[in-house]
Amino acid sequence: MILLIRTSALIAALAAAAPAALAQTTVTTTVTKETMGPYRLTPEQRTTVYRTVTRERQMAPVARPAPTVRYEIGAPVPPGAVELSDFPEDVYVDVPVLKRYRYVYINNQLVLVDPETSQVVDIINE
Repeated sequence: MILLIRTSALIAALAAAAPAALAQTTVTTTVTKETMGPYRLTPEQRTTVYRTVTRERQMAPVARPAPTVRYEIGAPVPPGAVELSDFPEDVYVDVPVLKRYRYVYINNQLVLVDPETSQVVDIINE
């Protein structure tokens, strides 16, 4: 009789603990834009992007001269200082990740800017 009571108590304890153990295995992961960081372009991608953009710029008229400002990676672009442009469609074929960025060609440099934060994410020189 005592054995039956002990066994019943043990089964009841295990049955009560099982849902609690299952609840502890749940993991929630949140990925934010800040944890992803900027994408690193390969040297080949950098060359392709620079050549494509400069070739397109030679065919398009320049609306106004670019101001002489020094840009650095991580620094914000001053509001209204320059007009950010979309990349030519040819660039997206080779480097689709650039769809989220804009650029400004200034001082013989291609400055990649995140339009949501206005921060410089990369600078490509000739």
